[in-house]
Amino acid sequence: MPGILLDTLNGKRTGKVPLWLMRQAGRYLPEYRALRAEKGGFLELAYDSEAAAEITLQPIRRFGFDGAILFSDILVIPHAMGQDLWFEAGEGPRLAPQLVDGAWQALEAMPERLAPVYGTVERCRALLGPETTMLGFAGSPWTVATYMVAGQGSKDQGEARALAYRDPAAFGALLEAIETATVDYLIGQIDAGVEAVQLFDSWAGSLAPDQYERWVIAPNARLAAAIHAARPGVPVIGFPKGSGEKLAAYARETGVDAVGIDETLDPRRVTANLPEGMPVQGNLDPLLLLAGGDALTVRTRTVLAAFADRPHVFNLGHGISQFTPIDHVEQLVATVRAWQG
Repeated sequence: MPGILLDTLNGKRTGKVPLWLMRQAGRYLPEYRALRAEKGGFLELAYDSEAAAEITLQPIRRFGFDGAILFSDILVIPHAMGQDLWFEAGEGPRLAPQLVDGAWQALEAMPERLAPVYGTVERCRALLGPETTMLGFAGSPWTVATYMVAGQGSKDQGEARALAYRDPAAFGALLEAIETATVDYLIGQIDAGVEAVQLFDSWAGSLAPDQYERWVIAPNARLAAAIHAARPGVPVIGFPKGSGEKLAAYARETGVDAVGIDETLDPRRVTANLPEGMPVQGNLDPLLLLAGGDALTVRTRTVLAAFADRPHVFNLGHGISQFTPIDHVEQLVATVRAWQG
């Protein structure tokens, strides 16, 4: 029998609210920090199937979340497409060469770099009970492209936005290449045991409305359609962070099965504008989880009440902070589990 998370993503209301947290497998857990100290850097962990599976399962053992999210990174796709990838301590990911002109064609594809990720999924699925949904993910083409063009993250995604205006044909070709690699990657995850997938568009909010339609909605619609055609019945969660008023159009036009909502949006207003019956995911502020206290309990209940009339997966508005105290997560879990709305 599927767990309540998978049922909820399929549009069912079970009477209970499933719970998982973005970045739940990672730096806030002492067991993760211990394993990283033993094994080495982030990328080494992500490409070590045994270690990555252990990290994926750590929060399930500790908190009993309803979903286990694959421990990996959205930038394994550009790495598999042929860019060099490494992580600078305290500064984040780096990619080379920078594709400032969008010319990805000179890269030498290395899809074999993704094999350890599929191995991680297989290990996790074999160890998880049927009540826990195995979640896979990938970055959406726009967000992945911003890193490929600039060679790193940026505050305003200026290099990618400028290229999209200056040479939309070249930029479009880059996004199509990312789409193709991403579809193959997600199908590989599904075939290895993933039961639902999330598309992270972390920088969707940086685009003007016409650019959003072209570089966020259209590529995600093609991705969702390709996954649905290739592996029918596997839910696709779309998470276009920062979309604001454009979220309703994203939900209507992309064909995703559920939509993630960041913490900047009022859940009551959001739910009024989404398609009827569409599952939603979110949207507690990660900084409130970091702060804890009575305000955490009050806001958690507010979010639960706001989404009580539709299928709802409780989650954060983005990833959990590495400094979040364990007891605050325990407080959140207890509040969600006790909810009787």
